[in-house]
Amino acid sequence: MRESKKNILCGTQMKQKIVLAYSGGLDTSVAIKWIQKKYNAEVISVIVDVGQSKDLVIAEEKAKKLGVLTHYTIDAKQEFLTDYVFPAIKANAMYEGKYPISTALSRPLIASKLVEIAKKESANGVAHGCTGKGNDQVRFDITIKSLDPNLKIIAPVREWGLSREEEIEFAKKNGIPLPKDSNVAYSVDQNLWGRSIECGVLENPMEEPPEDVYQWTKSQSEAPDKEEYISIKFENGKPIAINGKELNGLELIERISAIAGKHGIGRIDHMENRIVGIKSREVYECPAAKLLIEAHMDLEKLVLTRHEFRFKQQVDVEWSSLAYSGLWMDPLKSALDAFIEETQQRVTGEVKIKLYKGNCYIVGRYSDFSLYDIDLATYGPKTTFDQSWSLGFIEIWGLPTTVANIKKRNLLKNPAK
Repeated sequence: MRESKKNILCGTQMKQKIVLAYSGGLDTSVAIKWIQKKYNAEVISVIVDVGQSKDLVIAEEKAKKLGVLTHYTIDAKQEFLTDYVFPAIKANAMYEGKYPISTALSRPLIASKLVEIAKKESANGVAHGCTGKGNDQVRFDITIKSLDPNLKIIAPVREWGLSREEEIEFAKKNGIPLPKDSNVAYSVDQNLWGRSIECGVLENPMEEPPEDVYQWTKSQSEAPDKEEYISIKFENGKPIAINGKELNGLELIERISAIAGKHGIGRIDHMENRIVGIKSREVYECPAAKLLIEAHMDLEKLVLTRHEFRFKQQVDVEWSSLAYSGLWMDPLKSALDAFIEETQQRVTGEVKIKLYKGNCYIVGRYSDFSLYDIDLATYGPKTTFDQSWSLGFIEIWGLPTTVANIKKRNLLKNPAK
């Protein structure tokens, strides 16, 4: 064990350096003082910008007022999009068929930046504000251990176990400014791929989410009364254009999010199986994710064979589960990535979508790699499909089923003695 790690564990007076994933909120602000006091440590705060749309300058100023040794604000939006969001689109990533893993995707990226800063600053450990009941602790800890198993991991909220009220009291006693939203009933996490809303009345699974939990999407009653059509162009599984206009990745996601949200698309309310075994009622807003994954999957149906598509559905489920469950660094995910990338070489084309009152309908699709052959599919007189082929095919295809049922009936009539 390194000497620096011994010093942390033994609580000596030698100053340690701890890199903290900082948000500017109550939990991580309390964590700064808690780490300084408990570990006699210097805290280096890090904000990783993944599109959370917060005033990061104010958060940085707050961290400095709380006495951090150094602060870093890292703009990782493009990296998040390229290395996490686009792969999630290619994998049609929907945990349990509903959640586009928006929060989960950002965690391994943030954890990797903590490790980078820890190496740069010769820090002894890293810290995060995750609770002991949630998924994020798993995502952070496993990624950090995978990248540098020698780093000490500190989780003040998990270790201390304070309630929200106790945290507020600690903040008051230690001169920590309370955020304006400290009394808000909901806990919100967001990035450019989606918003997660928890707590308050949402903890009752029978209570309909109040309208004030939503910020990115209109209700069905407030959505436009007229449908809107848009087309999305994909190249090798990646969205590149809207209505014929090519945009950079960030502009494209923001534009699609605004369009879909205006029509009330992307609201998600479901019972979720957390990694730690708890069932949790979760509410999300993911308008861009909902629209893009729906369109991408439809294009895959057009260009992949039945066998490819069926197997990829299984791969997508496993990929989504690994990413959700904190196993972004697992070798299995790398293997699945290779398969997915191979399938995406032909996922190039355009998908036409109708948006109306909270729903999106795929109404058209085109690709140069399309496997749809109208000469085979048409019911017109000029079809190239010879219907006489079907008779022999049905006999062979259904032979095992037919034989099994004949055998079953014979046994019922003449049971073995």
